[in-house]
Amino acid sequence: MPLLDFAAIAGQLPDSWKSTCLGQVGPARIKVLRMDAQAYEEETHDYNEGLLVISGRLRLSIAGQEVNVGTGQMYWVPAKTSHAVLEGSHGTLVIIDT
Repeated sequence: MPLLDFAAIAGQLPDSWKSTCLGQVGPARIKVLRMDAQAYEEETHDYNEGLLVISGRLRLSIAGQEVNVGTGQMYWVPAKTSHAVLEGSHGTLVIIDT
């Protein structure tokens, strides 16, 4: 699968906020999901996570502060950092985790 159309792949997923893994580059997994304007509960991971917005907007809560990530931008969430998605996030999100 050499050419990936993230928006098209996300659009075909049966559920929003359920990522699918497209592959791996070294230790990093590349995942895509569709955001649907609903909030997503706070979570913490044992790994770093890059959140790359392909289309739309991602509204994050990091340590009580709101961070807006727009199309073409990526937010890097260090391991063990609590983060939540706020209501109103929409579009296509690529997740890169290591």
